[in-house]
Amino acid sequence: MNRRKDMLSNLRSKVSQMASTLNMSNFANRDSLLGPEIKPADAMSRTTGLDNQGLVGLQRQIMKEQDEGLDNLEETVISTKHIALAVNEELDLHTRLIDTLDQHVDTTDSRLGRVQKNLAILNKRTKGGCTCFCMLLLVIGIVILIVVILVLIKYL
Repeated sequence: MNRRKDMLSNLRSKVSQMASTLNMSNFANRDSLLGPEIKPADAMSRTTGLDNQGLVGLQRQIMKEQDEGLDNLEETVISTKHIALAVNEELDLHTRLIDTLDQHVDTTDSRLGRVQKNLAILNKRTKGGCTCFCMLLLVIGIVILIVVILVLIKYL
C-alpha cells in the first residue's frame, strides 16, 4: 500500500513538473511573438500624475510600441508564409515523385503478371508426360547415334 502511495505521489509530481514546463513554454512562445503582456494595473500606474499633454504623449508612445509589435508580428507571419510556401513546393515535388513511382510499379506489376502466366503455362506443359526428361534422353540418344555413325564411317 505504501509503495503504491509513493508511486502515486511520484506520478503526481511528474505531472505537475510537465504541466509547469508546458505552461512556461506557452508563455515564452507568446512573449516571443507578441511581447510581454501589460497588466491593467501597470497601465493605470503609468497614467497617474500625468496631465492632458502627458496622456497624449503616453498614448502616442503606447501606439508606437503597438506598431512595433505589429511590425514584428508581420515579419513573423511573412516568415511563416515563406516557410509554408517552401513546404508546399516540397509536397508538390514529392507528390509528383510518388505518382511517377506508382506508374512504374503498375508497369512492373503488369510485366510480372505476364511472366507469371507464361511460367504457369510452361509449368503445365512440362508436367504432362515428362517432356523435358524425354527431350534430354532424345538429345543424348542422337549424340550417341552421331558418334556411332562417325566411328563406322572412320573404320569402313
